Amino acid sequence: MFKFFRWLFGRKKPLLEYKTEIASPDGRTVCEVQLKNGQVFYAVYKDKKVVIRESHLGMNLRGDNPLYNGLMLVRTLSRTMDDTWETIVGEEKIIRNNYNETALYLAESGGKKRLFTMRFRVFDTGVAFRYEIPPQPEFQRLVLADELTEFNVDANGYAWHIPAYQPDRYEYNYSRSPVYELSSSVHTPLTIETPVGYAISIHEAALYNYGSMTIKLNQKNVLAADITPLSDGAKAYVELPFNTPWRVIMVGDNALDLTTNRMILNLNEPPKEDFSWVKPLKFMGIWWAMYVGEWTWAEGERHGATTEHAIEYIDACKRLGIDGLLVEGWNNGWNGDWLKNGPTNDFMHPAKGFDIERVAKYAKDNDIELVGHHETVGYIDNYEKQLDEAYQYYENYGIHYVKPGYAGAWMTIQGRKEYHHSQLGVLHYQKALELAAKHHIMLDVHEPIKGTGLERTWPNLLTREGARGQEYEGGALSPSHATILPFTRLLSGGMDYTSGIFDVTNGTKRIATTLARQLAYYVTIFSGMQMASDRPRFYETEQKEAFKFIRDVPVSWERTVPILGVIGQYYVVARQGRDTEDWFVGGVTNEEGHRVRLNLDFLADGIYEAEIYRDGDDAHYRENQLSIIIETRKVGRMDNLDIFMAPGGGFAVRLKKVQ
Repeated sequence: MFKFFRWLFGRKKPLLEYKTEIASPDGRTVCEVQLKNGQVFYAVYKDKKVVIRESHLGMNLRGDNPLYNGLMLVRTLSRTMDDTWETIVGEEKIIRNNYNETALYLAESGGKKRLFTMRFRVFDTGVAFRYEIPPQPEFQRLVLADELTEFNVDANGYAWHIPAYQPDRYEYNYSRSPVYELSSSVHTPLTIETPVGYAISIHEAALYNYGSMTIKLNQKNVLAADITPLSDGAKAYVELPFNTPWRVIMVGDNALDLTTNRMILNLNEPPKEDFSWVKPLKFMGIWWAMYVGEWTWAEGERHGATTEHAIEYIDACKRLGIDGLLVEGWNNGWNGDWLKNGPTNDFMHPAKGFDIERVAKYAKDNDIELVGHHETVGYIDNYEKQLDEAYQYYENYGIHYVKPGYAGAWMTIQGRKEYHHSQLGVLHYQKALELAAKHHIMLDVHEPIKGTGLERTWPNLLTREGARGQEYEGGALSPSHATILPFTRLLSGGMDYTSGIFDVTNGTKRIATTLARQLAYYVTIFSGMQMASDRPRFYETEQKEAFKFIRDVPVSWERTVPILGVIGQYYVVARQGRDTEDWFVGGVTNEEGHRVRLNLDFLADGIYEAEIYRDGDDAHYRENQLSIIIETRKVGRMDNLDIFMAPGGGFAVRLKKVQ
């Protein structure tokens, strides 16, 4: 440690004033950093236009002086990175990691002379920075009271946002409003359409051992970080050395550019162990029948999770070409008011009528993966007592996929009610993820902590919920929701939207989509675990031709090419199947109909067979949901496809290389 201090201070005399510019590899994006009057500020420009005005950096600490005044610059170090890496599961197989970096080593000129580093990375697609604090003789731990990070965007821009600190976590409908109205905290990714024409999204990467960052206007009417607090009001307790999560500003020429921004993944570390066992999965579930009241989670005459039902579904998976089956309600804890059963939920004993040994053997004999289920209701103290054993229990039965759930307005941790997104919540999600990796278990986390790119380091984190999905159908979702997600929630990683509902006219959960749109979701919404959510009989009867697309569409991708999109109006994307020459295109629209002209120049040379699943001319998300046209034609890269999307509708296309 003392060698470090000698190295740090031994080069040049510290500077009290300093200014530098860090340009992106293509030179278009510039981060200006300066030290003036003993404080650190940054600003962001693209093509010399202001994206982020001068913004303040620093921390308020509990029981200690703030860490932002009286600073001097001791040293800077710069470097360039340009490499590529390969995903195990993802929207693209190969990801380029290209940035210019500068680290500013700062020290207080008086008092304890504490040290910290501001590290900046500038990509072609945006700017990221973090605070790095080493241990020091008089500074070995800290209690964060506030992070003072500002994001001084033009207040006349328009933000797409969901509220923070609410009982349903991230599960709210998005609103669009001017930045100057964001007086209450909102979650990230926070996507903003700026007055100068660019689209930006503020988020974070590599969230470990720290409260999740929300955003709100501070007393200066500037957007600023608001870290989710613990129950005692502190934002984080940390031992040094410590790095905060990366603060990320994604920048696109337009909103569509944001949808392929890979900064969040690139700001995470490569995996440190072998994850070759990780595989994506398409699965069905004993699940939707409960939502429409056909079966129940609780035991009784209509209990869904019975041995007989599980075997019936395994047979259906085999017939339909689906590789996995989720079984909810299999364990003790669902009887009565299950939301109050969290303290006693039992994750290692099946309910009456469910023979887990027989079901697991039958699934294995038929090459079907079982997806286990842990509904914690947020009672973490009870869950963590069983967690390692519960994973081992599944591993013993050959179950390698688990859907953990954290329903409930709070987490109960160490006997206290905590936000899901507090430091203690973040620590729990990470503990569960690392233990899952130990047992070779892949996760689909519901009621999760938001995605911050951890799936690069921990590829067994295949997907998560983290927004309103189709369980909210029946009046709580509008068609515009799916046209907003690609520009907001999906910037943070894959989402289990529970697609593929064909029983769209069911009176209990009437779905606000057309049938063709249900197919589109498998392309427009990436997830490392994709669910075919409806009951098997709806895939095997009059809609079996439409189901063919669900059977054929991949879960993991080689390349992703966004084609068209306006937030809240429509979104169209093309994806190439991993290690194949086949492409898939999906499109969704809002409550208004929309006709699109698809340029197919992303294809390789040659002839493709286009299998088109589109809305009928009379389709409508309320009045004629099942109207679908399925047709086939030959196309090449010089061709175009003209496709009509009905109100609340969409389309899906498979492009199969034939020559």
